[in-house]
Amino acid sequence: MVVVPLRSKKSRAAVGVPVIDLSLERSKLCESITKACQEFGFFQVENHGISSDIISRVEMEGLDFFSKPACHKQRAGPPSPFGYGCKNIGFNGDKGDLEYLLMEANPHSIAERSKSISTDPTKFSCAVNDYTEAVRKLACEILEMVAEGLWVPDKSIFSDLIKDVNSDSCFRINHYPPSLNDHISIDDDNNNWINNNIDNNPKPGQLFDNINNNHSTTKTRIGFGEHSDPQILTILRSNNVGGLQILSRDGLWIPIPPDSDKFCVFVGDAFQAMTNGRFVSVRHRAMANSVKPRTSMMYFAAPPLNACITPIPQLVSIENPCMYRPFTWGEFKTTAYSLRLADHRLDLFKKQHIV
Repeated sequence: MVVVPLRSKKSRAAVGVPVIDLSLERSKLCESITKACQEFGFFQVENHGISSDIISRVEMEGLDFFSKPACHKQRAGPPSPFGYGCKNIGFNGDKGDLEYLLMEANPHSIAERSKSISTDPTKFSCAVNDYTEAVRKLACEILEMVAEGLWVPDKSIFSDLIKDVNSDSCFRINHYPPSLNDHISIDDDNNNWINNNIDNNPKPGQLFDNINNNHSTTKTRIGFGEHSDPQILTILRSNNVGGLQILSRDGLWIPIPPDSDKFCVFVGDAFQAMTNGRFVSVRHRAMANSVKPRTSMMYFAAPPLNACITPIPQLVSIENPCMYRPFTWGEFKTTAYSLRLADHRLDLFKKQHIV
């Protein structure tokens, strides 16, 4: 049977997912980042200034925790919602397998949580605090450049929400166990997924399909199902194992190759509302069809619970009327976590839903 690559280097390059060099001249950066938020709701950044030491320390702490016996890990759970979790997620196509650590992104909370996570809580909390502070600064820098790109007079209108001492930002480490499957292998040159039973004409919204033949039926496994993030921005980094996919506007799943020198940036639902739909929160998922475990770290940049989320005045006009009613982040967060993973949460806050 012929083995067909799912995405070749050529097809990946043709996709044009933005990679933005943060060492470039600022006006060009503001324009490029704003364009990426509008067209993709996603981009990668390089030359971000976060040291490899800060990254490697928190990665090692995460790997050390997930390698421990279940009885040790369970001391950090069950999540409520913070702590250690290990579960099979959701229904209606959002099913997946993973274990994770979720923490509030503030030093006091991390220090307290570390006591149940690590045998050396000071080392763990220092590593996580250094990392979350570095990516928080990166998120704020990006948000300020977006404000400049939108020609908003107050350049800190978005970043101040993240800098607020009561910011509801959080930090999560996901660990996807390997899925050993005789039908799946990895092309080490570019981390492409190769499947002996691939549907070369996927339907919109799917990259793989179930393939029936005379011998077997195979299906790639979802690690974390299709969703958008509810917060303002997400800053993600993963180990050198593929799996992240974003959904394009034409309904195709685009694999994002892992790169140790880059961070991934996602527009969240709250940012979509604040920009009056000019930016669209990108839908994405993680596939766990690797013979190697995949680990990813996410910083979810969120405002305080009592912050009012509403389109900024500069993006509302007669031609572009206000799309969303005002709501607090706490109200939206409560709604978001009461729904299924793949639901379009913001639809409930559109103005036509007001009775």
